[in-house]
Amino acid sequence: MLSVTERIAVLKKEKKAVILAHNYCLPEVQDIADHVGDSLGLSVIASRTDADIIVFCGVTFMAESAKLLSPDRTVLIPEINATCPMASMCSAEQIKDAKECHKDACVVGYINTTASAKAEMDVCCTSSNAIKVVSSVKNDDIIFVPDVNLGTYVSSKTSKNVILWNGYCPVHRSITVQNIIDMKAKYPYAKVIAHPECCTDVLNIADEIGSTERMAEFAKSSDSKDIIVATEVGMKYRLMKENPSKRFHFIDHALCSVMKMTTLSSVLRALENVENKVIIDKFTAERAMIPLKRMIELK
Repeated sequence: MLSVTERIAVLKKEKKAVILAHNYCLPEVQDIADHVGDSLGLSVIASRTDADIIVFCGVTFMAESAKLLSPDRTVLIPEINATCPMASMCSAEQIKDAKECHKDACVVGYINTTASAKAEMDVCCTSSNAIKVVSSVKNDDIIFVPDVNLGTYVSSKTSKNVILWNGYCPVHRSITVQNIIDMKAKYPYAKVIAHPECCTDVLNIADEIGSTERMAEFAKSSDSKDIIVATEVGMKYRLMKENPSKRFHFIDHALCSVMKMTTLSSVLRALENVENKVIIDKFTAERAMIPLKRMIELK
């Protein structure tokens, strides 16, 4: 009898599927994925494959991004209720209201948002290109949604008037500066890299600030044998696999239960039944692609 992992491999080949897993997914889910990385990067990779089915192991906004970039393919989300808390803090209606209050402002939206929210934005950004995107906008006033911490960080690096949203990632907000100080006491020579979704006081004591992909690059290039990583603990598995001679130290409580919802069983079920398809209506998809394209085409 085939194991769950073996059955997934057979179905993946039979159905011409590609499996994507975000860096925060469970280790066993990362192991069965064809590609592991950050949300937009994975969606771009999938759009360049010849797969008929895209299985996105992550949260729902990530699968929606994959569908936007590959509209003619079947995109499956193994756990249909895996909704990012931060993405839920920014609805299309709320953005419309904000635009009414700030009529001369440009809406720059983090990729960590729903397709319907993206449909109300002017341009999207990621944690790695947010400063570049905001700086490129002609408007002086920027409504930055939904992450207040990333928005604050961007504001400190640009001359724009950034109007902040009150959204946040509960996991990154839970990482405190005292957590980092306590970790540094244990590993005084360790370098600190923090995700820009962390609070400002955490970013202020970090040696490097960056997205999960930047963390992977930093880990490879750093001379430090000990690295303190201020992000979700799922990232540790990839970093350890790619850098076996180094030690990575995470804040234990920085765990996203939503990202951990996807299991091997739910991946198998999605493939077996071709269930939990991502559906975005044509009107929303066309409008949501506009800010995505503007970001991707930005040089």
